[in-house]
Amino acid sequence: MKTLNATLQAHLDDGTTTLCWCWRLSRADGVALGFTDHDQVLAFDGTSFEPESGLAASEIRSGSDLAVDAQDAAGVLTSDRITETDILDGRWDNARVELWRVNWIDPQQRVLMRRGAVGQIRRGRMAFVAEVRSMAHVLGQTVGRTFQAGCDAALGDTRCKFDLESSAYRGTGSVIDPLRDRAFLATGLSGYATGWFTGGTISWTSGASAGRQAEVLTHDRSTDGSVALTLLGAPVCALTAGDAFTIHAGCDKRMATCSGKFANAANFRGFPHIPGQDAVLRYASQGESNDGSVL
Repeated sequence: MKTLNATLQAHLDDGTTTLCWCWRLSRADGVALGFTDHDQVLAFDGTSFEPESGLAASEIRSGSDLAVDAQDAAGVLTSDRITETDILDGRWDNARVELWRVNWIDPQQRVLMRRGAVGQIRRGRMAFVAEVRSMAHVLGQTVGRTFQAGCDAALGDTRCKFDLESSAYRGTGSVIDPLRDRAFLATGLSGYATGWFTGGTISWTSGASAGRQAEVLTHDRSTDGSVALTLLGAPVCALTAGDAFTIHAGCDKRMATCSGKFANAANFRGFPHIPGQDAVLRYASQGESNDGSVL
């Protein structure tokens, strides 16, 4: 149930209304943008809601159960507020969304219809459609520890406690020759063994991708000393020779790697001795003790 202020209720009771929709989108990087289907700029709560933004929404769907309700918001990629590069960069992923019903004559007469988050984004040649999920989607997210053999901490975070800024685990280099959209030859990493940076992260410090990060899929060092890196995903902006980067070592989340590569077994956040699926599928066979002990 929505609680309306007295002036908005009186406006609705009048029968002749001047209502519009306003969307406020707040990205994880702190950028907040406002859009409206009205033909004039509206402002409230420190946000300007721009018209003719190319953003339009479908009907609102809401149920009485705990299922995730969804609404679609469609827009054009020619908008200078929502760019294709930002979408590809993931800057709109899980952005918070507020949907307001507003009296455009007096924006103080408004009601918050729903909150949600941006889910799946489908792109076309000239437009995009973003799924706006209700707050019920939070109930489907994993909260707390995960009991698994592998470590569930991110390498270098407060739970892992490992210092990745040591020169042994941090390298710098630049692109020599782009091989494919995700692969390139690099300089500056010839002193590291093959696979040292596999699963690690690369941060671009110059070029069109400066300021962006990516995950390293493979790190190969040939006998002549040349180094080839392959990224997990293709960069939004094409790589060119001379693009500089900083790269950090990767971890495959296994106890052996944590101990042997990082000497950080004391902070391992997995359960290496937890029984696997083979323990469930095993059965007694002739020749074993079959005395009731663990197989």
